[in-house]
Amino acid sequence: MPELPERRVLAIAEGPRTFVRAYRPEDAHEFTSRVRESQELHRPWLFPPADTEAYADHARRFTEDPSREGYLVCAREGGGIAGFVHINNIVHGAFRCGALGYGAFAHAAGRGLMTEGLGLVVRHAFGPLGLHRLEANVQPANIASLALVRRVGFRLEGYSPDFLHIDGAWRDHERWAITVEMMDQES
Repeated sequence: MPELPERRVLAIAEGPRTFVRAYRPEDAHEFTSRVRESQELHRPWLFPPADTEAYADHARRFTEDPSREGYLVCAREGGGIAGFVHINNIVHGAFRCGALGYGAFAHAAGRGLMTEGLGLVVRHAFGPLGLHRLEANVQPANIASLALVRRVGFRLEGYSPDFLHIDGAWRDHERWAITVEMMDQES
């Protein structure tokens, strides 16, 4: 078997064009550089950490808080970070659900890498993490994000006015979800 590049050794899932792995301290420079390059793409939807100190606090949450999982979506070609996917507010027991947050970086946007990467995270959540349902709350004007959840197989479940406080105001969101059963139907 050929040796994997060091960046892929820690992959939790791999697809034809991407792999997904955990955040690492040594990713700070690349991640924050990509955030700064992507501000026009992210605003007004996302505000990921743009400096190394904020990155360290951000990444630490995924190792210290059992209700959160954080993953980097990386291109198999070269291993560079294409985006990120977070599962927040994880609840086990009878609920077995989590809320997704995600973002592509500008250099990778529109190339299908996040579609594959998000799909890998969803399968990981329904497999090793033992979740049954994932939810994504998307602002109605965020056309790219809405298209992404549709491509991965999420269904629209409703509309929530004044749902999340983002960029200084309460924002309306569409509620999208996917369950294990929906993934089984696609197989």
